[in-house]
Amino acid sequence: MSYYTPNPTYSPNLSRYPTTRPRPHIHQQGPPAGADPQLWQWFCAVDTDRSGALSVTELQDALVNEFDLDTVKMLMNIFDTDRSGTIGFNEFAGLWKYIAEWQRVFKHFDRDHSGSIDGRELAEALRSFGYNLTPPLLQLLEIRYASGAPSAYGPLPGITFDRFVRACVTVKTLTETFQRTDHDNDGWIQLNYEEFLKIALNAP
Repeated sequence: MSYYTPNPTYSPNLSRYPTTRPRPHIHQQGPPAGADPQLWQWFCAVDTDRSGALSVTELQDALVNEFDLDTVKMLMNIFDTDRSGTIGFNEFAGLWKYIAEWQRVFKHFDRDHSGSIDGRELAEALRSFGYNLTPPLLQLLEIRYASGAPSAYGPLPGITFDRFVRACVTVKTLTETFQRTDHDNDGWIQLNYEEFLKIALNAP
């Protein structure tokens, strides 16, 4: 199964960050070799306890609150490679590039430039990744990751960028988990109760 991953040129734009953020603390060791100086400056600015690593709340601040806490925790889990419970600068740099790639994907499939993804655009995005979900599954995804509660009248609220990332990563993670369990590749698996709960609880 193919999984589309864009490869944009990484070019952080820090001009959008609020000027009221804490003043950068320059760590004595300075930025790692080859590090983007602007990204290092921003990392130091949001590292408010000057620990040299970002907690979940500091990471959410680093993302300028454009991501809800559940998505921030998901990103933390992906990029906290040493399982320290925090994000060091190198991990943060990888996360930042990952987000930039997803922004390109989001903009590509946000055909009407509304700033959110509707059900049709979500289906198109998932198909391009190799995930051909049935209409009932797509509707469940749209309802779960919509940016607001469904209304009795009119269409569902759109899926914002952070929720779009979470929806796609969830489908990818669950699909890969299923494939590892489907040893004969027949599209069916047999699970006991504990195995099912492990898969559900480990989902993003």
